[in-house]
Amino acid sequence: MTLAGVFSRLQSFERETLMRDWDKVCEGRSLKVSRRDVMGAAAAAAALTIVPQHVLGGPRRIPPSEKLNIAGVGIGGRGAGDLDEVGTENIVALCDVHDQYAAKTFKRYPKARRYRDFRKMLDAEKNIDAVIVATPDHTHAVVAMMAIKMGKHVYCEKPLAHSIYEIRRLTEAAREAKVATQLGNQGQASEGTRLVCEFIADGAIGSVRQVHSWCNRPISPRGIDRPKETPPVPGGLDWDLWLGPAPQRPYHPCYLPFTWRGWWDFGSGVLGDIGCHQFVSIFRALKLGYPTSVEACSSGVNSETAPLASIVRYDFPARKGMPPLKLTWYDGGLMPARPEELEEGLRFGGADDNLYVGDKGKMLGHRLLPEARSKEYGRPPRALPRSPGHHKEWIQACKGGEPAGSNFDVAGPLTEVVLLGNVALRMGQQLYEKGLKLYYDGPGMKVTNLPEANKYIRSEYREGWTL
Repeated sequence: MTLAGVFSRLQSFERETLMRDWDKVCEGRSLKVSRRDVMGAAAAAAALTIVPQHVLGGPRRIPPSEKLNIAGVGIGGRGAGDLDEVGTENIVALCDVHDQYAAKTFKRYPKARRYRDFRKMLDAEKNIDAVIVATPDHTHAVVAMMAIKMGKHVYCEKPLAHSIYEIRRLTEAAREAKVATQLGNQGQASEGTRLVCEFIADGAIGSVRQVHSWCNRPISPRGIDRPKETPPVPGGLDWDLWLGPAPQRPYHPCYLPFTWRGWWDFGSGVLGDIGCHQFVSIFRALKLGYPTSVEACSSGVNSETAPLASIVRYDFPARKGMPPLKLTWYDGGLMPARPEELEEGLRFGGADDNLYVGDKGKMLGHRLLPEARSKEYGRPPRALPRSPGHHKEWIQACKGGEPAGSNFDVAGPLTEVVLLGNVALRMGQQLYEKGLKLYYDGPGMKVTNLPEANKYIRSEYREGWTL
């Protein structure tokens, strides 16, 4: 082995291994170089050749004792709350296209550098370790993908992206880049989610064959057409950047700051907004993957906005040790039938809730029905580790810990299924007229029996934007 060879192995061998190699080089030769000299020279050589990993495009290795350098994109609404949750770290850069809406957050972090365009921010701020993406749904993917390609860890609000195609690409890119990720469905870290899993694993309600899930909170105006008025863009808002990859349209105050959720070009309706929260315990406890089919009905199909009320039905195949499952989603005030086991005078769950129907009983949320059964059974055996907190999971993962509970490998397939329900909703009238439901090839990412439905699997970007 040559001296150069020894130096090249400096980063992967312990000190004594290196010195044993050096002794072999010196054996039988008249070399007047001490062991101290070689270690000093090697360290100097290493200092000249080691390049920080984040400069090369990969995530920087961060010890648990060091603070992350975090940037926020979309900081006026939910993004402000996400930043508060990671306030123990360094908030180094903030980006928002709407100055007035983001003003309080800019003021809260006076040392953070300010940007309107996330692309300029990521290009300029080489010290960023991690990015929080809390923009409207239609820009999640372009922001998150740029960060991932640059080796940044990513926390992205739900739903993960605006289309099934974008979700799949983000999931694959994050896995390849080996960055830490987390979806913003905080309930996955809750005690309630763990109790659902433990009750079902303990056989408290037997084999589960049906789940009913609903949200009856008002989520953005829906069932309306595009406005005809074209008022001027207010000062402090970059409307073109807000549109991002979405089709060009005139500004109108009905789209923002929060009401974009109901518009198909920008949001994902009630199902897209809340489904990632509601379905997480269902998917985890019942080990769900892709459904074989989906169908939907609603208060009316509109090309501009999500319906006022809807029902979506998914069919999942049998899994190992578990029978086929029917999962039904309701919104806009619609509900499943009130279970007989729920005593009169007791409210039928919350505004967002799940009802699990098993061979041996029912469970509302994480409480067995009826109340007498719940009191008799008590709590199931504690089998799952508890979370330190949803955002803290991500912080620890960024610093080399275990993957966060809703990392993209977990959250990606879940969100794909959520958005598949919107595909069925948008095809609702055609499904009714043709007497069909959509059959779905999950791994292949396509509807197999109604090809025209696949136009909703992938959104087209306007010129100048790519994933």
